[in-house]
Amino acid sequence: MNPSLFHSYFNMTKPGIVRMVGVTAAFSFMLAKPDVEGVGLVRLICALIGIMASAAGSAVLNNVMEKDLDARMERTRNRELPQGRILPEHALSFGLILTLGGVAWLVLTVNLLTAFLVLFTAFLYVVVYTPLKTRTWLNTTIGAIPGAMPTLCGWAAAMDHLEFGAWVMFAILFTWQHPHFYAIAWMYRDDYEKAGYKMLSVVDRNGARLFMQVILFALLLLAVSVVPSLADMAGPLYFYGALFLGVWLVIESCRFVVNHTRRQARRLMFSTIIYLPALLAVILADLGVTRFL
Repeated sequence: MNPSLFHSYFNMTKPGIVRMVGVTAAFSFMLAKPDVEGVGLVRLICALIGIMASAAGSAVLNNVMEKDLDARMERTRNRELPQGRILPEHALSFGLILTLGGVAWLVLTVNLLTAFLVLFTAFLYVVVYTPLKTRTWLNTTIGAIPGAMPTLCGWAAAMDHLEFGAWVMFAILFTWQHPHFYAIAWMYRDDYEKAGYKMLSVVDRNGARLFMQVILFALLLLAVSVVPSLADMAGPLYFYGALFLGVWLVIESCRFVVNHTRRQARRLMFSTIIYLPALLAVILADLGVTRFL
C-alpha cells in the first residue's frame, strides 16, 4: 500500500481515541484482579486487539457519517473524506471490517460477553450518538456512555462477568468526559454552530448551563473517583491520589467558569487529558504490577 494512503486510513481510525480506549480497558482489566484460571497477559492482549480494532472501526464509520459536516468545520475540513483522499465506500468497508472483525476476534479468543459489549458500544457510538450531535445538546451525555464502555469491556474480558467495580470504573470515565468535552465545545462553538451541531455551547450562547454542568460533573468526578478505596477495591495510595487529582480538576473547572476564555477552556481540556492517565497510573501504583503478573 502507498505510504500516504496507509497514513490516511490510519488517521481515519482516530488513533488518539483508540489508544485511550485501550488504556482504559487495560486498567479496568487489571483492577478486576482476575482470579479465573488461565487469565492473564495473553487474555489481556487478545482483549485489547479486539476492543481497539472495533473502536478504530467505529471511528472510521463516524468519519463516513459526518463527512459533509466535517467539510464545514475549520478543525475537521482537512480530514481524509472531506479532502477526497479516500472514497466514502472504501472507508465504509474498512470501518465495517474493523468493527465486526474485532467483535469476531473477541468471540474466538476472549468471551461472548466482551464481544457483545464491544458490539453494543459500536452501535451506541455510530447509530445513536453520531446522529444525535445535530439534534440535541444532550449528545455529550449520551456519547459519554459508549465513551465509558471500554471499562466494562476490560472487566468482562478479565472476569467473564461484570461486578460492582466495573460500574465504578464506568462511572468515573462517564463523568470525566463531561468537563473534557464541554471545554472542547466551548473552544470550538463557532465551528460547531457553522456545521449545524447542537452542542450545549451552541444552544446556550452565554454559557450559564454549560458552566453549571462543568462544575457539577467535576464535583461528581471527585466523589466517584474515591469510591474504589471506599469499596475496598484499592488502597490508601489510590485514595489520596484520586482525592488530590479530583480537587485539582475542580479548581481548574472553577477557573474556567470564572474566566471563560478560549485560553482557559484549552487549559481545562489539557487538565482533563492529564487527569485521566494520572488517575490510571495511581491505580496501577496502588495495585502493584506483581498482583497482575
